Amino acid sequence: MFNDIGPLELVTIIVLAVLVFGPDKLPKVIQDVMRTIRKIREFSESAKQDIRDELGPEFKDFEFEDLNPKTFIRKQLDNEELGLKEIRNGFDLKKEMAEVTDAVHSRDGEAPSPPPSSSGGRVDMTKKPEGPGDDRPPFDADAT
Repeated sequence: MFNDIGPLELVTIIVLAVLVFGPDKLPKVIQDVMRTIRKIREFSESAKQDIRDELGPEFKDFEFEDLNPKTFIRKQLDNEELGLKEIRNGFDLKKEMAEVTDAVHSRDGEAPSPPPSSSGGRVDMTKKPEGPGDDRPPFDADAT
């Protein structure tokens, strides 16, 4: 229930409980809290049993933990009928990564070919392109 509470946090909670309730009342408060937790658990278990009884014999294998999406997906992926274990076992990640690495390294050794150009590999950015589509009038900011 409290898996993510660290030791420092636990000590802090204990110190705060002693300061708030005092050392005299702290055992009674702990007993009351434990009694309340037990009652909640009993109520929860009886509610689960009532739901199982109402669902009938068709749902005798029903588990409330299966309603958790992670548990449901894990249970479905471990299902033997789907054949996912054979697919998972047939996939060799190390082999695939080695092939990708070889493909990348073989491309690195090749020199890239320069793009074809009529001016010896240089592109003149100062010239305006010549052609039939150059008949546009200049942009006029006042006209818009």
